[in-house]
Amino acid sequence: MRNKSSVELMNMYAEILGELNRRNVVRTYNSPVGDYAEWLVAEKLSLRLEHNSKKGYDAIDLSTGYRYQIKSRWERGIPTNQSRELNVIRNYDENQFDYLVILIFDEHFDVKEAYLLPHHIIKKHAQYNKHQNGYIVIAKGSILNDPETKNITSSF
Repeated sequence: MRNKSSVELMNMYAEILGELNRRNVVRTYNSPVGDYAEWLVAEKLSLRLEHNSKKGYDAIDLSTGYRYQIKSRWERGIPTNQSRELNVIRNYDENQFDYLVILIFDEHFDVKEAYLLPHHIIKKHAQYNKHQNGYIVIAKGSILNDPETKNITSSF
């Protein structure tokens, strides 16, 4: 790959995303990390993925009705706050999901860590960011050590 031009690499990236989309592994042409995490969680936890336009959650357990928001990070190197910061959670007080699933991928996209958190504990560990209009969760420290947070890494 070192001999490929930047344009050639971008074209390979486009081809890969196209094929992953055809296989229903990713649902958008954004960075595939989030879509891959959503697909993987749905597969491993027997959930049904919702449409991309579904507000507030990504998947549902049809047997219980529980709704799952899925957040992920692709960690390369030594973990930092920035490498553990998840995308913003908006409209928290509307209770749009029952559980948050956090996946941390290693540099080869193996699941390094996975956690299941009930909705109600997020606010006490997250920081509200007015500019982003939502809560910022950093997947380390107190939120992962909360007694109600369940380590589900073995499911992956």
